[in-house]
Amino acid sequence: VQLVESGGGSVQSGGSLRLSCVASGYGFRDFCMAWFRQSPGKQREAVAAIGSGGTKSYTDYVKGRFTIPRDNDKKTLYLEMNNLKPEDSAMYYCQTTDDVVSVPVVEGAQCHGYERAYWGEGALVTVSS
Repeated sequence: VQLVESGGGSVQSGGSLRLSCVASGYGFRDFCMAWFRQSPGKQREAVAAIGSGGTKSYTDYVKGRFTIPRDNDKKTLYLEMNNLKPEDSAMYYCQTTDDVVSVPVVEGAQCHGYERAYWGEGALVTVSS
């Protein structure tokens, strides 16, 4: 399994960015996907998730500003970020999951019910005020 993020960059407050995560080495369309982010000195936190059937979940601080579409034919996950704020500055990581251990659920911006997770290397987003 390989996940490669791209699309990070520097924008001013109120701007927009679209992150991409290209997957390879597995089926993609049958797997739940998610975006996490981590700022210096903080723990990695969930941002958004999308199940194989299209169910989506967002954390409260990005609702109404971020969306998480996926293109199964291109094996690509996206994170469309609008009205960016300085507090959105972070390294953004793409995640996929495997090894179902319970009924999969997309909740709290995460994929639940899986035992294994795979991560990309991250894409840096910097938002200036």
